Amino acid sequence: MSDELFDSVDALLAAVSTGLPAPAERKRLRLAAGLTPAQIAAALRVNSALVAQWEDGSAVPGPDVAPAYKRLLEGLAARLPAPEEPAEDLAPGVPAPGQQTSVEPAAAVGPVGGQSAVAGAQQVMLDQNPDGSLVMGAAAPCVQCGQSSVYRAQGRPMHLGGFCRPAAQTAAAPASASRDSAPEPVAAPAEQQALAAAPAPAAQAEPAAASPTPVAASPFRPAPTAATAPTRDGQRPAPARAQGRPAAPRSASSASSAGAVVSAAGRWVPVVALDAAEDGSWALDVPGFPAPAGSRLTDWFAWLGTGLPLRVERAHPQGRGGDGAVCLTAAALKQLGLPAALPTTDKALNALRAKLAKAAATVGMEISESIGPVFRAFRRAGSAGGPKTSLQVTLAPWLGQGDARQQAVSALAAPLATAPDGTRDGATFARRYRAFTTDLGVAPGATTASTAMLLLDAVRPRVEWTKDEATGEWSSHLREGALPSGDLCVPIAAGARHPLTRQLLGKGEAVCEEEDYKWWARELTDDEAGRRFAVAADVCASYLSVTDSLPLPIGPLEHVTDPAWGKGKTAGLWLCDLTTVETDELLPHPATFHGRPPTGPGWYATPTVAYMAGTYGFDPAGITEAYLSTHTAPLLKEWTTRIRGGYKRVYADLGLTDGQSPAEFLTAYAAHKDTGDDPARANALTLAALYKNIYKGGIGKWTDSARHLDDEAWLEKAAASWSYRPEIRFHIIAAARIAAHRRLRKTWLLTGRAPFAVNVDSYLYATDAPTPLELLPVKDDGSPVPGALRLGIAPGSHKHEASIPLQAVAEAMERREHPSKLTHDHTTDGTRIGPEQADDETAGTGHDEQEEGER
Repeated sequence: MSDELFDSVDALLAAVSTGLPAPAERKRLRLAAGLTPAQIAAALRVNSALVAQWEDGSAVPGPDVAPAYKRLLEGLAARLPAPEEPAEDLAPGVPAPGQQTSVEPAAAVGPVGGQSAVAGAQQVMLDQNPDGSLVMGAAAPCVQCGQSSVYRAQGRPMHLGGFCRPAAQTAAAPASASRDSAPEPVAAPAEQQALAAAPAPAAQAEPAAASPTPVAASPFRPAPTAATAPTRDGQRPAPARAQGRPAAPRSASSASSAGAVVSAAGRWVPVVALDAAEDGSWALDVPGFPAPAGSRLTDWFAWLGTGLPLRVERAHPQGRGGDGAVCLTAAALKQLGLPAALPTTDKALNALRAKLAKAAATVGMEISESIGPVFRAFRRAGSAGGPKTSLQVTLAPWLGQGDARQQAVSALAAPLATAPDGTRDGATFARRYRAFTTDLGVAPGATTASTAMLLLDAVRPRVEWTKDEATGEWSSHLREGALPSGDLCVPIAAGARHPLTRQLLGKGEAVCEEEDYKWWARELTDDEAGRRFAVAADVCASYLSVTDSLPLPIGPLEHVTDPAWGKGKTAGLWLCDLTTVETDELLPHPATFHGRPPTGPGWYATPTVAYMAGTYGFDPAGITEAYLSTHTAPLLKEWTTRIRGGYKRVYADLGLTDGQSPAEFLTAYAAHKDTGDDPARANALTLAALYKNIYKGGIGKWTDSARHLDDEAWLEKAAASWSYRPEIRFHIIAAARIAAHRRLRKTWLLTGRAPFAVNVDSYLYATDAPTPLELLPVKDDGSPVPGALRLGIAPGSHKHEASIPLQAVAEAMERREHPSKLTHDHTTDGTRIGPEQADDETAGTGHDEQEEGER
């Protein structure tokens, strides 16, 4: 308890040490001045989501930005003084003269886990819209308990009855102690119905990540329906390191190795692990979480259907949240009478499903048609037994089992649940799942590629819903800048499998071939041949280094003759003849994936044409034909922010941070996979591999080959999807390849050192020692030169992949083998390793791991 008290005190000190006005006053000043969060964020050089968090009290400005923010607020306060307050404040819950209110005792609440009911606080009737929905506004302190609320009563912030926590009022000490030690009551049915009718408040887009230290948990009050969004009150201030970290718009923070994550308002978490203690009681890994009342399957389904506080909150105000999850451990399976392993025969599997379905039906619940390591339990609206409910159920010991379909559904869940000893552990799954959703703002999907698409739709929703005030009907439409559905392919960029591509290739015509470098190599110069080693430097997160602000084609591509170049601001594909453009002989050609000069005109994406024009003097005015997008925008900005933030956080947990010197980075990187007995490092290493494959699989998903589908089904299901846009992938690949070439060229101009072989994002340099340190261009003060080869974990920086004796490289090249194949056979000190060790060394690096459809 003392640690929790100290944490609470630290949070209070952090909140008051800034010298800033109260959060509500900050928002009042901004609104009174007619400013938007984006305008303030631009002036302070921060993310606009942080401004919203400062205004709702869920985050505190860091020491680097607090003085400037304070100056802004003081200036606004001088010009826009607050209106005079009423002469006499009303007591909490007392209506103003002339106003009517209906105050009733709260409905009786049911016990949890057999405990006696606890009397609720008075329930105030909240303001309602004409359609019966509750009036909602910006989060503000409730007049009864001081905690943040989005609901209003007579226009004043107030909670529903039972959700206030007026602990400082006149309750006697013994009664308070008994309440503190007893489980929290379940919300009354009337209260559940009121909450279910309320629309979810708009979540902020990118709040600061919570501290990795566990937050002291206040007891949970189970929410009635997954459609209800949480308030953001009580969030612990984030540490300085987390200010730039994008996280999901909720209060949950990553659990430490020994703790769990709870929402700051004590209401929502994305997942809970259900375990069974040796004495037969239930154990959950979230403090204060209600437990099932018994150990039968019917008790378990009744518990699932009570409206548990499980929810993955939406990452965008116009987006949708996700269902929460329950993970069962091996002990929980045994206590419920479920098999320790997934049945292997259809008969046994059907019998198990029938058993589960029967138990679920007793409380009005249903389960998925197919049962496997992951399935869903839900109750339809209007069904007997309780409110509408939908939850994902994961059975940790079953992960990795079953047929190909069952394993595909749980492909991403399996590594999340794999403990360092190789077992599938429910608590490990829940801990990593919470960190995953906090980092990315979306629950893991079936695969990394599908998760990437879910994330894009979560942070940049394609659809928004509007209500017809006359009819009361809701309808959906594409948001401005949304990717349209349908087969929008143009012949020159339709992807390898599309019939349009086959037609052009059959005629011998050119198609777009923007790809990563593939197996380029040149002969060694005399100077290089005299050195001892070949050092392989690999780019970290090469795609993430370009996708943040890259203009991408949103609308369909339209054919244009004699197009205006316009400084390359329009995304599109251009027919260019680059055969006469002179480039650097020691470097791969920047415009081709094979690195050799083109032999004729070809179709190139805007990033390639812009680089050839700006660096090598190509004149785009001579372009006679192009396919240009009707709408260009940085489509992946928010998507990149989420993944990059999670990527940098987990690597920071592994000892790799921005600003490390080259020597420090090399030392830290060499040891970053040594997790030892530290579960936090094991979690970080697992998540790092997933995040890398999510961004790689997401890029590949734009040209998904869907190899398991025949041509007709592929055209109907894959090519007709909004996520099938090969030209988007062409732009990203081109931008990443051009960014790599720009770094190679700048390094060569500064140092005279050029790679003699390149494959994808791995570059081989000839060196005198088995280290890349001699390749790094530095300023006079020893700091790295921007835009050139540099070591670090940040996207676009490089890591030391391997060192190979140059003699072995020369022998491989004489056999016409590409020398990059030797990188996994050698350590960073030049020692050759066996095949088994090589497999261990490369496991989880992502160098050879590609989602289906990535290429």
